[in-house]
Amino acid sequence: MPNGGRCGDLLKILVWDGQGLILVAKRLEKGRFVWPQAQSGVVTLTAAQLSMLVEGIDWRMPAWTARPAATV
Repeated sequence: MPNGGRCGDLLKILVWDGQGLILVAKRLEKGRFVWPQAQSGVVTLTAAQLSMLVEGIDWRMPAWTARPAATV
């Protein structure tokens, strides 16, 4: 099984809630996460970029990399 993080379809976020760390992980079934360029080894995201990244939306062209299927 290939490493999901290297494929770009796995996102892991550490969040400090004031008492400890929370690990949030999300894997896209289709498409991949699009990251901004790293400058000096650090990626800085705006709130809007983070929101679109978590939703699987390419923040450079606001559209899903793979549209989710409708659940009816």
